[in-house]
Amino acid sequence: MNTFIVAGLLLVLLSVAYQLGWSKSRALVTPQGMRVHSRGQYHGALVALWTLIPAVLVLAIWAFFSPGVTHWYIVSQIPADVLTSLDQVGLNQQMQRIRDLASGFGVTGELRPFEPAAGENLARFQLLSFLIMIAAAAGLGILGLGFARRRINPRLRARNEVERFISWALIACSAVAILTTLGIVASLVTEAFRFFTYVNPLDFFFGTVWAPKFSSTGSGDAGQYGLLPLLTGTLMISAIAMLVAVPVGLMTAIYLNQYAHANVRRLVKPVIEILAGIPTIVYGFFALVTVGPFLRDLGSGIGLSISATSALTAGLVMGVMIIPFISSLSDDILNQVPRSLRDGAYGLGATQSETIRNVLLPAALPGIVGAFLLAVSRAIGETMIVVLAAGNAPILRGNPLEPVSTITVSIVNQLTGDTDFTGPQSLVAFALGLTLFIMTLCLNIVALYIVRRFREQYE
Repeated sequence: MNTFIVAGLLLVLLSVAYQLGWSKSRALVTPQGMRVHSRGQYHGALVALWTLIPAVLVLAIWAFFSPGVTHWYIVSQIPADVLTSLDQVGLNQQMQRIRDLASGFGVTGELRPFEPAAGENLARFQLLSFLIMIAAAAGLGILGLGFARRRINPRLRARNEVERFISWALIACSAVAILTTLGIVASLVTEAFRFFTYVNPLDFFFGTVWAPKFSSTGSGDAGQYGLLPLLTGTLMISAIAMLVAVPVGLMTAIYLNQYAHANVRRLVKPVIEILAGIPTIVYGFFALVTVGPFLRDLGSGIGLSISATSALTAGLVMGVMIIPFISSLSDDILNQVPRSLRDGAYGLGATQSETIRNVLLPAALPGIVGAFLLAVSRAIGETMIVVLAAGNAPILRGNPLEPVSTITVSIVNQLTGDTDFTGPQSLVAFALGLTLFIMTLCLNIVALYIVRRFREQYE
């Protein structure tokens, strides 16, 4: 409810400020044709910004300090003799009981004598603080509105100020994206470095046994953390997926681009791209319930031992998932090939198949390779399909018909349950994440480099 009230307040302030700024700007235009530097919408936007920013700052300050102030007030409502008898867990439970009473929810057990009064006082305190915040935000917004409206004159460079604010807002958004990436990398690197204080990096990157043991931190055998079984399983499943997705996706793109009628293309392409919208957990269920048993029965019929959960099962289903990714990118790349190249081939007497094979595909090859590399990075980072369909067997083997495990599955296993992030059993997830991050980053860099060269050639 409080969120709706705050949002409504901001919308009212914003609309009123914009209309007042617009109306004063229109009043500047006289029958004599007085020249105004900026249009009315820029004056309205400037007044709206001067109204909105102070109100948002008040709301941000309140959101930052309100939890701490509320925590202090709840503690002050607990008698000293009760407070001294509580540990941290008991204090948190007692504070939650008071919050429940203040919000109107019931609590289990018998009420202590001070709890009803504490709940009522907290409810009044929260209401009073919220009203003060609303009044402060509205008051500062109105002051900003009046200040900005008085500034409006024929030569006010409102457009420049509004565009400057938009530029800074765009820079802030870009900075958030960049800082988020840096934060992710920094967290991975720092926690992976902590892991390598327990395990030798050579044993991790070149070890052939993956057998972590959840023993006490700093005591006992922590197990073995060899990356090669997980890396082998990841690359094996990705290779099977690409063997399925690349020919099917590329041939689909060629058919839709060169052979299909316009009506067929309008129908088939959206249907294929629906595959990209199916959640990966659904693909995992499909692999576990349908594809895996089918491959097992098929193998029994021809004398092969195929496990229902194996690298082959996960790779086939993952390849189906990646088909629309490759198909859509390849189709867009084929569309970018200049029409003059195809017309020249037809003018020399080449057939349609010869034109596709000798002209179209070589011209589009850099972009298609970039699409394939992006699809590989997508396959390497897939989690839910391999969690359900690969078998979770971290053993170094080269047989795709047997269960394997991957890097992403091991990350899920190591972070499932209660984790304290103080021993190698949990910290290894960050080392695995850093390895996966570096692999996908290198693939993306190579793909983007190839695509950029392709675009520079034909744009």
